[in-house]
Amino acid sequence: MRHNTKKFRRFKIISCHLGNGSSITAVKNSKAVETSMGLSPLGGIMMGTRSGSLDPSVILRIAELDSLNLDEINKILNKQSGLLGISGVGSDDREILKAENNGNELAKLSHEMMVYQIVQYIGAYTAVLQGLDVLIFTGGIGENQWVHRENICKNLSFMGIEIDDELNKTMVSGKGGRISKKESKIDVFVIPTNEELSIARDTLELLKNNNLI
Repeated sequence: MRHNTKKFRRFKIISCHLGNGSSITAVKNSKAVETSMGLSPLGGIMMGTRSGSLDPSVILRIAELDSLNLDEINKILNKQSGLLGISGVGSDDREILKAENNGNELAKLSHEMMVYQIVQYIGAYTAVLQGLDVLIFTGGIGENQWVHRENICKNLSFMGIEIDDELNKTMVSGKGGRISKKESKIDVFVIPTNEELSIARDTLELLKNNNLI
C-alpha cells in the first residue's frame, strides 16, 4: 500500500517507542487515544530498569517480605527491575542481546517477556482502534534491534502482518522506512525519532503562545 500524507492522518496507527524507556501509543485520526504510560513513565511494558505495570499486590508483598520503605520500593521499581532485573546483565539491550546469543537463558527470558508484553499491547490497542492500518517502531531499540521487530511481527502474523526479513535487517543506525511486504495487510515502518528537536519545537511554541518571546 502507498499512502499520501492527507490520507495518513485518517489512519489507525500504533506507535511503539522502544528504548531504555518505552511506551506504546494508539493514534486515531491524528489524535492519541490510548497510551501505555500512566501517571509516570513506570507504567506499561517492562523497560531497561523499570518494571512496567504490575498488580499492586506485588508491591505490597515485596514490601512485607523484605521490610522495605517507600524509597526502597521506588528504587527497585524504577532502577532495578525490567530487563536488568530479569536478565541480571544490565539495562543496555545490546549487552543483553549479546548475552542471549552467548547462551544466557535469563537474557533470553527477558527478551521473550518484553516481546510478549509488546504484542499484548498491540493486540489490545488494535481492539481499541477497531482495526489497524500502520504499525510503527521507533526509539533506540525500536530503530536498531531488528531481531525484536521480527519477533514481534511474527507474533502478529495472524493479523495479516508480513515483513520483509532482509529489508528489516538493513533498517538500523538511523535508517527509516517501510519494512512490510507489499502484500501485508498492515503497513510496518521504522521511523527514527528526534526527541530533542520535538522538545525544542514544543518549548518554542509554548513560549510564543504565552508571549514570552
